[in-house]
Amino acid sequence: MAVDTQDELKFSDQLVAFIEEWRNKSGNLIMILHKLQEEFGYIPRQGAIKLSQMLDVPLAKIYGVVTFYHFFKLTKPGRHKISVCMGTACYLKGGQDLLVELENILGVPVNQVTDNGEFSVEAVRCIGCCGLAPVMTVGDEVFGKVKPDELPGIIAKYKD
Repeated sequence: MAVDTQDELKFSDQLVAFIEEWRNKSGNLIMILHKLQEEFGYIPRQGAIKLSQMLDVPLAKIYGVVTFYHFFKLTKPGRHKISVCMGTACYLKGGQDLLVELENILGVPVNQVTDNGEFSVEAVRCIGCCGLAPVMTVGDEVFGKVKPDELPGIIAKYKD
């Protein structure tokens, strides 16, 4: 299990083994960054620094890749990551309305985390469920044909 603290960041044995496996392969940096983000939920600064040292790659190159690809996140998401699809079908069927209502319910704008760290909301490109538009996910759970008035009930499922 990875540990992310201000002072020390430890990679899991599995992540270190993955880095070693991919160290000399073509296209390794993106694959390793995917694994790093999978472990922490984002790319922590200390993780990028440690990876730079492990791979002997300039930190600027790592940040160049991380900031170029929209998939990579530099801030820690909420415990429950809400993604609202903004692909064409979802946008036309009310995806933007879902974002506005989520901002009202959670009290944070898109791409921010609630004060208690429980929820974060992001707008994403098509997630491949166009027949269920508008679609949103909470973690790995998919919600289709969502109406704004259903959001309080969906959010309540994830509150402790």
